[in-house]
Amino acid sequence: MTKYKVTNPATGQVEKEFPEHTDEQLTQMIDQAAETFATWSATTAQERATLLNTVADIYERRTDELAEIIGREMGKPVKQARGELGIVVDIYRYYAKNGPTYLENEPVEDTKSGSAYVQNEPYGVLLGIMPWNFPYYQVARFAAPNLMIGNTVLLKHAPICPESAQAMEDIFQEAGFPTGAYTNIYASNEQVADIIIPNPQVQGVSLTGSDRAGSAVAAKAGEYVKKVVLELGGNDPFLVLDRDILPKAVKSALIGRMGNAGQACNAAKRIIVLEDIYDEFV
Repeated sequence: MTKYKVTNPATGQVEKEFPEHTDEQLTQMIDQAAETFATWSATTAQERATLLNTVADIYERRTDELAEIIGREMGKPVKQARGELGIVVDIYRYYAKNGPTYLENEPVEDTKSGSAYVQNEPYGVLLGIMPWNFPYYQVARFAAPNLMIGNTVLLKHAPICPESAQAMEDIFQEAGFPTGAYTNIYASNEQVADIIIPNPQVQGVSLTGSDRAGSAVAAKAGEYVKKVVLELGGNDPFLVLDRDILPKAVKSALIGRMGNAGQACNAAKRIIVLEDIYDEFV
């Protein structure tokens, strides 16, 4: 069974526990998200953009508080957490500024008869499964564009990040989003597989995580012929090809490997150095 709790890495002490939602509660949340989709998707792009800007304002105002939360949850130093939150603010502002333009109809040129255009439409209720390494950023890059286009979001965060997960739902509520537009869920892996993905009102799922988790989610989504987006682990190389930039390369390699304690999908996991400068680099 999945346990949602805040275990402070600095002390090893469990500071807070959050009960999982029951099957009945999850079904009610899905129903609410589907009901809200009908009205949320009917709002104008500018109305949605205005609310996203308000979300950015709240993140900006609450930066110190939010940074301390993930410090207690997953151990990120407050300075780095503030940096992550700065990116989150930028993401929400970006979609607030550019979203309405992106959603305009795109005329198709050179049609030989009549006229045609590409129209972007919301899809429905989407499930996001997000990891703990960047608790706010990972959610923002999924939630911002989907809410901007008019989808509604169910968000299952990592079990070690339940307090920040709830804080994000609270921010959307404070910003004026309707109930059901963004819903934080405390669900087990079994509930995701047996209750959420099979629900016909859930139209797709996005996961950022391990290859193993991605394979399981993709298989379950495929069973019900549902859209799936996966962003999984990598084996990224760091190349050193020039002696002239060796000091900079060493510094960059350390940052690339040790930044965020190495817990990043694009961290430098292999370092490849030309043989004639290998010893000097090491």
